[in-house]
Amino acid sequence: MSASEPLQQETSERGTWDDVRELPPSAKLVAKVLEYNDTMTQQQIADETLLPSRTVRYALNRLDEKNVVDSRFSFSDARKRLYSLDIDA
Repeated sequence: MSASEPLQQETSERGTWDDVRELPPSAKLVAKVLEYNDTMTQQQIADETLLPSRTVRYALNRLDEKNVVDSRFSFSDARKRLYSLDIDA
């Protein structure tokens, strides 16, 4: 990071469905699956959507950039993260 690069502020603002509308189809599918299933791991999302793990990872990163998903570590397996939809209606 250079000195001239501005610092990005962490925002606690929640995303909206309008934010999701701008994203690729894979991110929209992942958001819809998370809407119907409260909390899922990346592998569970991949199994449910039939998308490759790499595509699911990309979709989750895009959703995270828009503050649409919430992620936390799994208590049963700390190597995994649990994802849930964090969206304003």
